[in-house]
Amino acid sequence: MIKIEKTKIVLVDMSATLIHHGHIRLIKKAASDLYFDMDESEISEYSEFMDGLIAGVNLVESLDEPKLPTKYPRGELIRPAEKENRYNAWFWKCSIKGKSEGKLAGKSVVIKDNICVAGVPMMNGSNVFEGLIPDQDATVVTRVLDEGGEILGKAVCENFCFSGGSHTSATGPVLNPHDVAYMAGGSSSGCAALIVSGECDMGIGSDQGGSVRMPASFSGCFGIKPTYGLVPYTGASGIEQSVDHLGPMAASTKDCALLLEVIAGFDEGRDPRQKNPITKKYSELYQKGVKGMRIGLVEESFAMPGHEEDVSNLVRETAHTLGGQGAIINRISIPEHEYAGTIMLVSILDGTLSTFTEQGPNGPNFQGHSMTEAIKFYYSARREKANLMPVTVKNFLLFAKIMRERYGNYYSAKAQNQVRNINNIYDKALGEQDLLLMPTTPMKAHKLPDKNATNGEILGCALDMLGNTSPFDATGHPSMSVPIGKSEGLPVGLMLTGRRTEDDLVLRGSQAIEELLAS
Repeated sequence: MIKIEKTKIVLVDMSATLIHHGHIRLIKKAASDLYFDMDESEISEYSEFMDGLIAGVNLVESLDEPKLPTKYPRGELIRPAEKENRYNAWFWKCSIKGKSEGKLAGKSVVIKDNICVAGVPMMNGSNVFEGLIPDQDATVVTRVLDEGGEILGKAVCENFCFSGGSHTSATGPVLNPHDVAYMAGGSSSGCAALIVSGECDMGIGSDQGGSVRMPASFSGCFGIKPTYGLVPYTGASGIEQSVDHLGPMAASTKDCALLLEVIAGFDEGRDPRQKNPITKKYSELYQKGVKGMRIGLVEESFAMPGHEEDVSNLVRETAHTLGGQGAIINRISIPEHEYAGTIMLVSILDGTLSTFTEQGPNGPNFQGHSMTEAIKFYYSARREKANLMPVTVKNFLLFAKIMRERYGNYYSAKAQNQVRNINNIYDKALGEQDLLLMPTTPMKAHKLPDKNATNGEILGCALDMLGNTSPFDATGHPSMSVPIGKSEGLPVGLMLTGRRTEDDLVLRGSQAIEELLAS
């Protein structure tokens, strides 16, 4: 039995001598916040009851904590100079080499900067996180290295991953390799720019509203948001647990399939998002073609706010050419798709508020592995640096705070119930079709806003491209952006969405389009 001496209470100073130390105000405030009416004698009594709980907290603090493995030596860290960072896509460069053999031998991989790489600074796109150096590798990082991949560094991401543009990062905007006056897309902006510019083979991004697929669309690479829970989120900073996904980005379907095969699979219970995920040999299945495959063009997806006709036309034209490869192309209607993204946003209001203000970057993470050093760092930093939060985060948190104060989590709960309805509606459509086809983003890349842009302008071009992508973060269906060419010099992305666990069919559709466009 471990004995906890009161003199060794180092985490909090709230022992039986609490009142004499002047901490009575803490209990009074807590009581008030909890709507408890308590007089002085009650407060004194409860202060004594807490002594055992204090000892328990300090016991937890004194015990050794399990860590994720860090198995491979770190190479030299380099913060690239502006002239060596032409698209402002690199956060830090390094060289971490894994095993000499494996599925990723000879492949270079870049990691989005909301994913922990031990010994490499992590900023999550925000000055609030500046100074954090993780002491553990995220599970996906270890899996890449175990299969022979080389990690070249961290890619810039949007500020707290809270933008579909590439203009909110504290390190400055990420530029589109096709035209530097335009956005690369977000929030996995740096990954997309580095892949398209040929500076790395693959990247691992995160997707909570489309953040793998939107930069893939704006910049012109491939990006897949896998089935929810297929890829462990362990060791990555999240937004809201019900929509957090990590996924591959690459210059080809083949490399997306290969990387997905490497990083997918159960993580020994460390990630509560995982419920016995079904993995497949994606690198062997992606080439099986689309003959006989039923592909539904969702009409509502072509009429989202801000849609551009040249984008819609190119997506439709590409879709119909799949018929020449034996696919059965159908025009279908899913009226609920028009507002499914809105339901997703409301469903994460309360959870996002909790992540940012109470739980820290790992969210509730019940029975999962938490990056406690990151939590401790953020808890302190968010108070000192709250004013450095971007307008995207401030707007969402302010509204979420008002809603919680007035209604608790009532509306988020109602929206989560609606997500189940939306799930069923997409599942019904996918019972009649093998894949759903849409524009990834309704428009091409936005121009980067001026340095003197208003908060309204910054906010407006950060969230207006989520309509087609965000529903599938809530429902968990696998969804992939496929580059299909350019219009007016900028890339256009086509999105394929399939049944949960059938990521292989999505990859097959992508490969068919890739081959078609290459012929």
